[in-house]
Amino acid sequence: MKSLRTQVVIIGAGPSGLLLGQLLHDIGVETIILERASCAHVLERVRAGVLETGTVALLDRAGVGARMHREGLVHDGFAIAHDGALTRVDLKGLTGATVMVYGQTEVTRDLVERRTATGGITHYEVADVVPHDFDGASPYITCTIGGEKVRIDCDFVAGCDGFHGASRRAVPEEAITTFEKVYPFGWLGILSEVPPASHELVYASHRRGFALCSMRSPTRSRYYIQCRATDAVNDWSDAQFWDELRRRLPEEVADRVTTGPSFEKSIAPLRSFVAEPMRFGRLFLVGDAAHIVPPTGAKGLNLAASDVHYLFEGLAAHYGEGGDGLLDAYSTRALARVWKAVRFSWWMTMMLHQFPDRSPFEERIHDAELAYTLSSRTALAAIAENYVGLPY
Repeated sequence: MKSLRTQVVIIGAGPSGLLLGQLLHDIGVETIILERASCAHVLERVRAGVLETGTVALLDRAGVGARMHREGLVHDGFAIAHDGALTRVDLKGLTGATVMVYGQTEVTRDLVERRTATGGITHYEVADVVPHDFDGASPYITCTIGGEKVRIDCDFVAGCDGFHGASRRAVPEEAITTFEKVYPFGWLGILSEVPPASHELVYASHRRGFALCSMRSPTRSRYYIQCRATDAVNDWSDAQFWDELRRRLPEEVADRVTTGPSFEKSIAPLRSFVAEPMRFGRLFLVGDAAHIVPPTGAKGLNLAASDVHYLFEGLAAHYGEGGDGLLDAYSTRALARVWKAVRFSWWMTMMLHQFPDRSPFEERIHDAELAYTLSSRTALAAIAENYVGLPY
């Protein structure tokens, strides 16, 4: 078995793993990133596209902000549609902050290119990854790289490998507590090379179900509609999707929807999930390995970035002889922010979607909640504060 040594092993080459790796690399901390998929597959993943101010700052710190600032779309607000009317949430006016619309695919590409340019080590198509002895002083990873069995000794392990990854699975069942809510519907989403219907995002609450008008660029649109949890992609033709989308939008928005062939179509199930704690000895869970949120609040990638912020601070202090206080506080600090974002994402999902099992009383409460929210500057300010991102 081949033996390697590094300071931090990062499992997973998604945005959180690559971002953490770059931040550490830039301060001289050695890292090895292990990814089970190919680099091409990683770069093809279609994910979120709304970045909080804090996420943008972290990407700048990692040296990957130039293209984002050049090609990304700064948004001062977004709209909520209900009963045929639009209510604008003025993010900048209510909070002084904005968000950046820049696809996760592009974030990942920028991070991959930066890591390659700066000599960071990433292994793709790695199999059989297993963390060992992370509850002691000398953790190590066993895996298969290029068909060869490898052991990597390290100081710390960062589990950035997602909901189904090896990191959380390695934790003894009795050491971890999980919380979960599965929603009774999914999001059917398409990407199409057509101009967006609106220059800002439009979230629509309609009796037929939720809809979202989003974009990746001035010429590429991302649209979603609420669908049944049992639906399959092949159940929906492009024409059916466009017709249903327009039915759920106010007329002024529906008339601006430009239709075209989709080049990506998928259904995402919706769930809220949190695993506690997020630290087990020298193993730290980051991002989707520790928590999942429905995409309604645009928090998935941003929560992963805030985890990276807290873990990077702790590791930077450790290697900079600043002590281990921040490392010891990682789980507590991260979870405090995670649960606030989980609450916001749950609330947005409950407010904007149709639930098949709502009682008549619950329907009236839902309608009153939505009507109050859209008529109250205070309530809109609370939405705006959460949407642009709570402080780290």
